[in-house]
Parts: sequence; structure tokens; C-alpha cells
Amino acid sequence: MHLAVVGSGYVGLVAGACFAETGNDVVCVDKDAGKIERLQRNEIPIYEPGLEDLVRRNQAEGRLRFSTDLPAAVREAKVIFIAVGTPPNEDGSADLSHVLDVAGEIGRAMDGPRLVVNKSTVPVGTADRVEAAIRSVTSQPVDVASNPEFLKEGAAIEDFMRPDRVIIGVQTDAARAALEALYAPFTRRGGDRFIVMDRRSAELTKYAANAMLATRISFMNQVAALCEALGADVHLVRAGIGSDQRIGRAFLYPGPGYGGSCFPKDVKALVHMAKEADVAADVLEAVEAANARQKQVLLDKTRQRLGADLAGKVVAVWGLAFKAETDDMRESPSIPLVEGLLAGGARVQVHDPRATESARAIFGDRVLYAADPYSAAHGADALVIVTEWLVYRNPDLDRLKLLLRRPLVIDGRNLFDPARMRSLGFEHVGIGRGRG
Repeated sequence: MHLAVVGSGYVGLVAGACFAETGNDVVCVDKDAGKIERLQRNEIPIYEPGLEDLVRRNQAEGRLRFSTDLPAAVREAKVIFIAVGTPPNEDGSADLSHVLDVAGEIGRAMDGPRLVVNKSTVPVGTADRVEAAIRSVTSQPVDVASNPEFLKEGAAIEDFMRPDRVIIGVQTDAARAALEALYAPFTRRGGDRFIVMDRRSAELTKYAANAMLATRISFMNQVAALCEALGADVHLVRAGIGSDQRIGRAFLYPGPGYGGSCFPKDVKALVHMAKEADVAADVLEAVEAANARQKQVLLDKTRQRLGADLAGKVVAVWGLAFKAETDDMRESPSIPLVEGLLAGGARVQVHDPRATESARAIFGDRVLYAADPYSAAHGADALVIVTEWLVYRNPDLDRLKLLLRRPLVIDGRNLFDPARMRSLGFEHVGIGRGRG
């Protein structure tokens, strides 16, 4: 099948590469000429495990191309995916200007019937607006569908190639048939993975899914705070409630708060949609408020041990990305932590396997960027763990203790066993582990 994917960011690039991997002819379009030139040289602008190999192989075999020429891509393709950004406005609503601009460009370039598929995260009713924008500039037949993405950063290739579900919102049998054929290679493990619904329901499903996961995270973080206050262990509580099949174990891990490009933006957008529809959004507003407080927890724990005046103190931070296996620092809990440490007068020494360049764009030269975890810890009065990278899970603890000026570890991901850490002479502070 001949496909065009408009937008070569995270979603568009992963989708284009995965569609090409299953034999489709794909052109990824972006207005950023510099990005396109880099992609043509197999230089991937984001870190995502497996993506560079996928792009390199499919370009070499001629199934994947990159271009700035949107009209030409539209004329070649029968199915066109819109995968451009929808950044939040100040009120939390999604900015649809890029989506609607692309819709107009597609309409003006059409020379025959096309299926246009929204893959960007968009509020309910966007498919209607995209269809109206296209029909306003062309008399050619167009079918517009919704196909929200459910990719986890750090596991996006696996999620796309072996999805839990593929959701499409369509108005016609022709659109359903085309998308069912396109996704057949990814859904053969079970027919129930391909879920068909109306466009508005598909659009809302994306936001509702992310809001539910964010809710579980905020809920568990509040349970962790209660564990600390009452002398309970959140690790045991999590195991107990997660064994209930109605609840399950996923997203019940306490931590420093959620971040990234999806959860914060999507919860805000859903709150905004609810307000616009005059529907109460008390639970979602509480999720947002709880997460905002949680992002201060690691800083608070550090100040409790080192004092409010951090002048002359050295703090090591392991992990800057909002989660492991990505270089994405958008809304990362590391940002308020580092900014708070710097504001308190501390010297901050940081390490992250992938997010150093992203961090430089935020912190500049105000922090020391260490080449490895141990260099970051050298001479520090405290080590704060923010991101659950594998490299941090089993360090040489004897070496670490010698490097730290004070053997204080504030474990924001509960990577270490508290009893073992105490037996080795560390001050270990976790999340929700007794009176932390």
C-alpha cells in the first residue's frame, strides 16, 4: 500500500518505519528541511531502541523515503496519516493549528479519492474539523478516520509491531476495510486487537486511556505518602492490591511523578474538554494537583536531610529523562528537582545515559555533566535517583559509598532494598518505605 505520513516526529517516524517494515511504500513528510536531510542520512533525531536500525534498513530497501514535498506525497499515496504536534495552549486545550493547516494542504494537493487518518492526539470532534477543512478546498472524495497511537516511549517499536489493540474510528466500510488490511500484519495474534468505533469515541479513548494511567500513578503516589506517615511499606501494599485481578499490577509503582509528552498534556486536555462540555472533572483535577505535588517530593526529601540552605552542598542526580529508554525530558521530574537544588545553592552533578543533550538545552552549564554514574557521585553529600535506567539498578555499592562524601541515597524509584542498604552503611530514603 502507498502511504504518506505527515510529520516526522516521534509518532510519525515510528509509524512510518513500522509500516515500511511490513512491505508498504511509505514517504514521511516534514516541513523541516534540516530534519529531512538528517533522516535521509539515517540520523535519528530522537532516541528510541530499534528505530535507527528500522529506518536504515527500510531506506536501504527502498520502502521508506523522507521528503519536504507534501503535494507530491499526497498524489502518490492512497492513505495519508496526519502525525503532527498538538502542543497545549495556556488553558490546557490542544493547539490544532498544525493539524488543520496540514488538512488544508492535503485537500489542495488531492487529485482523486483519499483516506486521511488522524494519528495525532486530538480532542473530540477533530476528525469533523479535518474533514471540513479538506472539503472546503477540494471537490475530490475524502474519507477521514481517527487512529490514535498508544506507544510507550522506550518500547514504541514493540508496541507498534505487537499492539495490545489498534483502535480506529471510521464512518464508512471502505475506511474500515483499508485500515484493517493495513494493520493485519500487526493484529494476527488475535482478531479482538482491532477495535472499530465511531470517530469521536476513538478520539476520546486516547485521552481516557492516558488519564486512567495517570490516575493510577497519582493514586499510588498518595498511597506511598500514607505509607510513610503510618509506617507501612508501599512495596508490600502494591503487591497486595496488584494481585487482585480487577486491579492488576501495571502502573502501581510509586515514584517522583509522571512526566513526558503525553500524560501531562492529555490530562490537561481532558480537563479542558470536560469544562467545555460543562461536565465535572474533579478526579482529573485531583490527579493533576497530586502529580504537581509529587514532583517536589525528591527535593523535599533532600532538603530534610541536608537542610534548606544547600550552599556548599554537592548533590548527585542519576537520571534526567522522564523515564528510562528515552532521551525525552519533557515534564520530567528531574527538572523541578535540579532547579530547586540550584536555587538552594547546591552544586549539582548529573548523569543520564541518553538525555545529556536534552538536559543541556534546559540547564546549560549550571550543572556538571558526568560521563558515568560514579563520576556524578564523586564527593556528593547525597545521591538522588530519578530515572529507573538499568545501569543504576545494580551498581558497585562499596565503590559508591567510598565516592560519596555522605552515604545518603534518596531512591526515587525504589531500586534498592532498604534493609540491604542500611546493612552496608547507607542512609537510604525511598518512596513509601516506612517513615521516609
